[in-house]
Amino acid sequence: MRTRCVLTAILLALGVGAAGCRAHPPPAEDPVRVVIETEVGALELEVDIDRAPVTAANFLRYVDGGFYDGGTFFRTVHAENQPNDSIRIAVVQGGRNPDTEAESFPPIPLERTSETGILHVDGAVSMARGGPDSATQSFFICIGDQPSLDFGGMRNPDGQGFAAFGRVVDGMDVVLAIHRAPYEAQQLTPPVRVVRVHRKE
Repeated sequence: MRTRCVLTAILLALGVGAAGCRAHPPPAEDPVRVVIETEVGALELEVDIDRAPVTAANFLRYVDGGFYDGGTFFRTVHAENQPNDSIRIAVVQGGRNPDTEAESFPPIPLERTSETGILHVDGAVSMARGGPDSATQSFFICIGDQPSLDFGGMRNPDGQGFAAFGRVVDGMDVVLAIHRAPYEAQQLTPPVRVVRVHRKE
């Protein structure tokens, strides 16, 4: 019960309900659909608020606050542009509008894949981070299965993995187009502009 109430405090801080302290777990909630409109096309995400409640709630507050409108996909990672990494991945990374005056929300606790069961498979959406419990707003999408990003994988030397919280359900061709766009080192040149990010109506 204590662990469940600690989670409830986190969820309340993120603006979601207090159902976690009930004697019985709440029923599973339907995933939330989010549309990302970019200058090269649109893609649709399914955000798993049931299995990754903290990470999903964090992402959705940036969506609902308009933080990603005018943002960019700014990074593309290929086998050939990570020469200093012994464990290589394939992802594209995006983030909020840097000109938005509002500050990012505080970092969130890391929901490990060993806890959520949401693995970094092809099309998975996950939060970028440095150390554990440091993710804020930047997210990435997997190109192909990336098990080194799961808990126990060593892409991040701490072995804690990253917090996947959903998947692309439509528009993977747009993700691949972003992945193939011109780049220098790992930076897209120019970045791919995000026009609008919103919940699907």
